[in-house]
Amino acid sequence: MAIQKTASGKVDKRTKEYKEMVERVKKARKAKEKKEKATIKKSTTKSKVKRTADGSVDLRTKEGKEVAARMAKARKAKGSLKNKIKRLFK
Repeated sequence: MAIQKTASGKVDKRTKEYKEMVERVKKARKAKEKKEKATIKKSTTKSKVKRTADGSVDLRTKEGKEVAARMAKARKAKGSLKNKIKRLFK
């Protein structure tokens, strides 16, 4: 299955072998694309928090807002009277 070449050294696109090669490449690209889509779907099922360029959590997203709410709740609990008394008797 030698691929015929033109006088200038390029692959002759009119041949049967070239057309078969193109079909195989097309099929391989489609399979690769399908595989990449499958891996992307797997990673999105895990709740990965989007981050900004400086590495902090992006608070504009749904997950970011949930993180911010948890942090605010923790800050509020840290300053509570119950926790202050606990820290006194440590």
